[in-house]
Amino acid sequence: MTDPVFGITIRRDANEAAVPSNALMSVVGICMPFAKAATATQAAFDAAFPVGVAVRLNSNDTTKLALCDPDSLFVDAVEGINAQLGPYQVAAQLVVNRVAEGEDIAATIANIVGSSVAGTGINAFVNAGADLGVYPRLILVPGYTTQQFGAMTGLTLTTQGTNMTVAPAVAFTGGGADPNKVLPTAHAVMGTGPEAQKVASLVIDTPGAYLSAPLNVSFSGGGVDAGKVLPTATAEVEELANAVCAALPEVLNKILAVAIVDGPNGLAAFTQWRETLSSDRLIPVTPGIKRLDASGDVVTRPAAPRIAGVAVRRDYENDGRPFRSWANQALYGIV
Repeated sequence: MTDPVFGITIRRDANEAAVPSNALMSVVGICMPFAKAATATQAAFDAAFPVGVAVRLNSNDTTKLALCDPDSLFVDAVEGINAQLGPYQVAAQLVVNRVAEGEDIAATIANIVGSSVAGTGINAFVNAGADLGVYPRLILVPGYTTQQFGAMTGLTLTTQGTNMTVAPAVAFTGGGADPNKVLPTAHAVMGTGPEAQKVASLVIDTPGAYLSAPLNVSFSGGGVDAGKVLPTATAEVEELANAVCAALPEVLNKILAVAIVDGPNGLAAFTQWRETLSSDRLIPVTPGIKRLDASGDVVTRPAAPRIAGVAVRRDYENDGRPFRSWANQALYGIV
């Protein structure tokens, strides 16, 4: 028996009419650097894709896309999206923010991350609604989500060595297979007095970059004494998360978007990278796909644009409503 009721009880039924949302949930946002085509003028290219300014276009806009380097990851991303479109679906809507190419990969990633205060980089998508009339809800940064900025944070001398007349050279190997890897540098400092023929300390000159595995430390030189014994040392590497993946959730939460991010190939490397992701708005994918490039060669390219294309196709099949699974769908245009 229920508790007695004194007075009036009001129950509200959750069946009130609500205005349907007309939001476009399948607009793809792409933020990355890319170059102009050899046949395009710089003025025309800059007018179509000004640096740091988000622009809206369709993925079949051949006039603008012809200005871009056909071998760039940007054109590959657009072609990857187009390849997944369904029957009677001629194009996807894009919001593109071209950022400047940095002096190195770290500077380029910094340009992509941008500033939430200045609205640069991926943060330009936050203002896309007011500036362009649409918010991108499927975000891509192809080619810049796998790199992890690992660096050497410590160098410990385990044995000092003996009978050396000059400071030995310090060298490093290992550190992972990241193509952007930069090995650290260091030098040895010899002791004085009774310790004159031994290494007293090691000094890190540069910490390296994009290290994803342990480092091996070796020594060479040290003089011509036949009885010399070279020192030994160990290096400590701290591996950090990918900066783009770390910055994306702030933007995604503001515009209710998701980002499809490519991880490194290989189970061990992917697992280590995956453990640095902390947002359910990041959709990790691996490995890359193989396709023919403009020269007819088979090349490996990011899978994320193809997954975004599947999302666009599935939403189109459901009259724009983003409620159908992307799983178990065919990927087109890959070999």
